[in-house]
Formats: sequence, structure tokens, C-alpha cells
Amino acid sequence: MSYEIKTGNKQETPILWTGDFYNEGTGSGDIFDTLKEECGVFGVFGHPEAASMSYYGLHALQHRGEESAGICVADGRDFNYHRGMGLVKEVFDKDKIASLIGNMSIGHVRYSTSGDSRLTNAQPLVFKYRDGDLAIATNGNIVNEPLIRKQLEQGGSIFQTTSDTEVLAHLIARSQKDFVEATKDALKQLVGGFAFLLMTNDKLIVASDTHGLRPLVMGRVGEAYVFASESCALEVIGAQFVRDIEPGELLVLDQNGFKEDRFAEPQRKALCAMEYIYFARPDSDLNGSNLHSARKRMGSRMALEAFVDADIVTGVPDSSISAAIGYAEQTGIPYELGLIKNKYTGRTFIQPSQELREQGVKMKLSAVRRVVEGQRVVMIDDSIVRGTTSRRIVNLLREAGATEVHVRITSPPFKNPCFYGIDTPDRRELIASYKSIAEMCEEINADSLAFLSPEGLIQSIGGYNSEDYKGGLCLSCFDNDYPTQVDFGGEEKDGCSC
Repeated sequence: MSYEIKTGNKQETPILWTGDFYNEGTGSGDIFDTLKEECGVFGVFGHPEAASMSYYGLHALQHRGEESAGICVADGRDFNYHRGMGLVKEVFDKDKIASLIGNMSIGHVRYSTSGDSRLTNAQPLVFKYRDGDLAIATNGNIVNEPLIRKQLEQGGSIFQTTSDTEVLAHLIARSQKDFVEATKDALKQLVGGFAFLLMTNDKLIVASDTHGLRPLVMGRVGEAYVFASESCALEVIGAQFVRDIEPGELLVLDQNGFKEDRFAEPQRKALCAMEYIYFARPDSDLNGSNLHSARKRMGSRMALEAFVDADIVTGVPDSSISAAIGYAEQTGIPYELGLIKNKYTGRTFIQPSQELREQGVKMKLSAVRRVVEGQRVVMIDDSIVRGTTSRRIVNLLREAGATEVHVRITSPPFKNPCFYGIDTPDRRELIASYKSIAEMCEEINADSLAFLSPEGLIQSIGGYNSEDYKGGLCLSCFDNDYPTQVDFGGEEKDGCSC
């Protein structure tokens, strides 16, 4: 399908980063309004170099959170931890890692929503309670956190952070049961999507929500156990992948060994579909499916569903390159590197002039003029959120001389907010929730626009049919079918403040 373009030039004034550290308060003010995964977690049990392994593991998970990083280590008696704002390489140096001595650790990288960018929210969160020390790191979002927090505050609890993770610590501390049973009871009260790593002076506990909404995997290095949000973090430290953590599962690791347990029976499996489409690294595997291969299949299926005659295919880096290759292979249209991402735009203390601010998008992404000039371009991307990013990229290609720009999105229209740990705008800001595809096409200044069908996405990810797939993934951002309760009478939250 093709639509005539009737829009004029849209003047943008991108907001450049000018805070005290890279990605401070990243959110709707970022130049690119792409979705952001909130966190990545990494844990080690039974290895003398636990801190160093966590450092490298968090490096591999940096794409899941670029605003703060932290590592907490236990040696069987005491905690030693360090957290900071910024990238992993900025927060830690050789001396800091050397000071974190112990054979058990948990680590965390984090994004926050705008306004929650503060060191007190950086994880792992560390607490003192009656049985000693407790550290918690999580990826995800507790939907009923405001309700639980209100009840706890009415009961006398005093909160030190705005992180929803803190409610778990309070629930555990108020219990009269032993730590493991108290943790089980606390987890049962939480509604949402989460992957938790909890550490005491002598225990490591690993838990996943009852739907498995957020990814969590287990690996081995010799006799040591390793846990990570993605399998790519296992590869970087030479760990062997063992398995995914199951929904509702709770693992206990201590001096007595490794115990497989659970805090609740598993519910409908609903791993976030956006992990496959966008968030996870292409060298990671989720539920036995490699992300690069799955994204290539999405591109190939996109070509079958919405072919358009063109001269070149290009992908928006980095997550859409695999899909662009799949589209090119299916159609026979050459894949070209038409867009280049600048990976070194993070730290700068220069206050640009207004003229430079208006060109700010080019600091992060550039079109290769010699490749796209005079060409009909198929631009492959993974999603459209507000539409502003797509319009900017389409205009980059046009300014570089592309004669036509056809946009193909390898996911269904993103119409609904996520309540499980993705930083999504209000539904009213999601362009697909209030515009038709034709109107969206005009808005982003493309010659044509098409989205991958839900069925195409289903088959691309793992070859499942619709019925089986519904039991395997969360598609709520596309179909409004949330696997958990999301309405708590106004006492609920979306976004994330983990």
C-alpha cells in the first residue's frame, strides 16, 4: 500500500542531554522516543571473583539500563557494595572492584523514568534488618506497589526510596517467619512482572513472577552458579547456559547447596514480546530461540506480508538490522548500511547553540548519503511509539537524497502502555492508539507504512500457532490483553521505578 504525502516540513527542537551524568532522567525528553527496558540483573554464587564476574556481566547487560549501576558482594559475614550514576565503566574502576571481596554477589543496571534519577534509587538496594543484611536487585515492575506502599506506611513503615523494589524488603522484614518463607509470602502479595535477586549474608534467592514476564536465566562456571537477565551475559564470562528460570520459581543457594522451590504455581506463560522484537541483544537466547534468528524471520515475514518494490533495504540500528537482513534475503533487494548510529554521544558538557540543537538528531544517527541518494529505500524498524523518532529518521533519509522511503515495522501497532517494566508513555501519547495506519504514514512523512501482523510475529518468534503462542508471550502492548490485574482502583502504576 502507498499513501500520498501531504505534510509540510515539521520543525523539531530535540532536547540534548546536559545533566551531570550520561542518561540522567532519560525519558520523553530524549531525542529518540524509543522504548526503554528498565533494568538488568546479574548474580553469582560460589565464585571467589564474584565482583569481577558481575562487572563483566553488567557490561553485557548495559543496553538494559544506562543510568545507574551497582554491585553488592557478601563473604558469608559482611556486605560490601558500591553504586553510582552512569555507565558500568564510569561507576566502577579497578580499585573499586578489588575492594568488593566475596564469593556471592548481585549486580544491577538501571534506567529510570524522568524524575526518579537519583542515587538513592540505584540498585542493589541494601537494608539492615533483624536477621542481618539484605540486598535486592530487580528487573520489572510491581503494578500494585502504590497500594502495598500505602498500607505499609499506614502501618508505620518508613520508605527511603521511591523504588517499588523497597516494598518487598518491608514485607519480608514484617514477617515473623524465617527468611525464605517470609520471602515466599512477600512475593505472593506482588502483582506484576519481575525477576528478583535477593541476597543475605549467607544466602542468594532467585525468583521470577508467576507469568515469567521478565527474562531470567541460569548458568554455571565450574561449581559456581550465575544468573542473568539475558544469556549474552553468561557468554562474556565463559559460563555455560543451564536453563531459564520458570514462572513462580524460587531458588535458594546457601552453604547447604542449591534448592529448587517455588513461591506460587505458574500461571499463563507470558514473556514480554518486546524482548524478542527490541530489547534483548541479538546474541541472546530466550526460551530456546535466538534473537538474531527470530528477528531475521520477522523481517522475512514482513516481506511476505507487505512487499514493496525498492532499490535498497536498510535497518534502523541496532535492533532492526537483523530484521532488515531477513527482509532483504526474502525479497532479493540488496541490504545496505544506509543509517549509522554514533555510539559515542554520551558524555558532553557543551551547551549547544539553538541551531545545533535543531540538528541534534544527527549526533546519534546519520544517513549515508552515498548509499541512499537517488534510491528507493525500505526502512525497517521495530516499533513506532509517538511517531516523532520515525519522522526524524525518514526525514534524515530524504535529506540524504532518498527518492522514496517505505517504512516497515516488524511488530504490530503499539497501542497500549506496559505495566511490567517498560518505560512507555501514556496511551494518549501512543500514536497507534489514535491514528490509522494511513494517518501514521502521513505523520512520519513516509511513502508507505506497514506493520507485521500478530500471527506473523507469533510464527517468527518460535513457530508457534496462535493458541500455543498465547500461552507463551505477553502481547498486551498490541492487543490490550494483560496477563495480570492492572487496575487497583487508582492505586496502581505503569512505567517503572525499579
